[in-house]
Parts: sequence; C-alpha cells; structure tokens
Amino acid sequence: MSAMVDDKQSKTTVRAGLALAIGAAFAFGMSGAWARGLIDAGWTPGAAVTVRVWVAALVLLVPTILALRGRWHLLRRNAVMIGAYGLLAVAATQLFYFQAVAVMDVGIALLIEYTAPVAVLLWLWVRHGERPSRRSILGAVIAFAGLVLMLDVVTGSEVNVPGILWALGAMVGAASYFVLSARADTGLPPLALAGSGLLLGALGLTLAGAVGVVPIAWTTDDIAYRFGTVPWFVPVLAIGVLATALAYLLGIASTRMLGSRLASFVALAEVVAALLFGWLLLGQLPDLLQALGGVLVLAGVVVVKLGEPRVEAAEFVEPGVTAGPR
Repeated sequence: MSAMVDDKQSKTTVRAGLALAIGAAFAFGMSGAWARGLIDAGWTPGAAVTVRVWVAALVLLVPTILALRGRWHLLRRNAVMIGAYGLLAVAATQLFYFQAVAVMDVGIALLIEYTAPVAVLLWLWVRHGERPSRRSILGAVIAFAGLVLMLDVVTGSEVNVPGILWALGAMVGAASYFVLSARADTGLPPLALAGSGLLLGALGLTLAGAVGVVPIAWTTDDIAYRFGTVPWFVPVLAIGVLATALAYLLGIASTRMLGSRLASFVALAEVVAALLFGWLLLGQLPDLLQALGGVLVLAGVVVVKLGEPRVEAAEFVEPGVTAGPR
C-alpha cells in the first residue's frame, strides 16, 4: 500500500516539477525580446542588464536572507565562488547576451549561447582530463554543424561578426555558470547562491557603469513592440521580475523535484520560448536554413547531455536553476 502511495506521490511530483521547469524556461526565454525593445528605444544593453539584475536582486533579497537563516559564515567561506558566479556567470553573461540581441535576432543569439554544454565538455576534457564519450563528441559535431547553418555561413550571407562574438561571450559565461553550479560541496542553499550572486552582479554592473566601463543610458519614452507601445517600466518589470526573479525561483523548485539531469533537458524549452517571444514582440522569425540549423544545435546539445554520466535526482546540483543565466 505504501509503495502505491509513494509511486503516486512520485508521479505527482514529476508532473509538478515539469510544469515549474517549463514555466522557468518560458520566463527566462522572454528576456531577450523585452530587452530588444528597450535597446531599440535608446537604452544601452548595459542599462537594460543593470536594471534587470537590480530588480531581480531586490525581489530575491528577503528570500535569500531567509534561506541563509543567519548562516552568514557560508557567504564568507564561499566568497570567491560567489564572486565568480555573480560577476561572470550572472552579470557578464547577461550583458553579453543583451549586447548580442541588440544586433541580431533573439533566437539566434540564444541558440549560440546554448552551445555552452559543448564548451563545458571541452573544459572538463582540457582542464580535468575527463575524456568525453563518443556520444558526447558526436553531439558536439552535430551542434557545430547546426551553428554553421544557423549563421548562414554556407550561403555566403553577410555574417554579423560583433553579434556572434557577443553571443559566444555569453556562451562562455553560461558555461562558467554550469561549472560553478555543479559544486555541491558549498553548503550554500540554492536560493542563497542565486540571490547573493544577483546582488553582487548588480553592484558590479553599477560600478562598471559609474566608471564608464559599461555604457549606461536610458530613456523614459514609451517602448514600441509588435503589438503596440507600452510605458518603459513594463519591459523593465518583465525582465526583472518575470524573466529573472520568478524564473530563478521556478527553476530552483523544479530542479528539486526533477533532479538536474531531467530538468536540464526541459530547460531546452527556453530556446522555443525565445523564438516565440521574438516573434510575438518583435516579429523576428528565422528562415528555413536557420531553423534547420537551430534544430541541429538543439539535437547536438541533447546528444551531448545524453553522453554525460548519469546523475541521480537525489544528487542535487546547486544552485538548482537549470536554464542558462540570460
């Protein structure tokens, strides 16, 4: 009898986890389209990212404090990792991604960033001698072929080099996010790592803007999207509250329910969400060749992940957010 109850609870947990994971993916996926509207209206990518991270950090401040429950020594003990997480995995990744979407389609930029698992594969091979499986190598080759098609290299079309470089920078940042997140020996609650990383990232972006390293400019004019115009604070709240704070919370909850391996596959729905919001808000759609390339990139990432060592659900991977830090 108890086995039947446990089985029902397990299925219910998986269903709930899948719903939360899909919600997290779609929340993360909307950030690029909302940000592109701000950028087209006169906001610099640095301003859009800074306000996004500040809004999310303030929303998560109280939950972060409650998650720590006075265990402030954990912040001191993990100061270096939190610094790398906040400045590289959060701030730099989101800044590079917004720089990319400023000059290229949202979906294409995110697909380039989503080759991060391939970069992680290479890092573990070069740095730690963890030779990838044949399946992972095959997945990397498929993803690379998809990237070539997606960028229209074979047709001789003009390639947006700055956009590609910014997106590749975001890919490196996302790879560092996954590497840092894989550390399960920190003792930090997942929410505390996310919240402290966002706060540090916000402070770092503000300082960089103050000294002129990151250009900061904004406007309070209405923002135009495909469906019409909205006040400037609508996209600001959308990317800060929905696409960051809510996305992190949903991602944390879903990974606790599903485990990192299953949740990481569901997180690929973020690419679909980015394409959907890019079309709904901006009217952006990839052509047939780019769409085929995008499918190959996603297929390659899936094959890479299938080639990874199996991680049981009980082996929770911090910080519990499976989608990349857009």
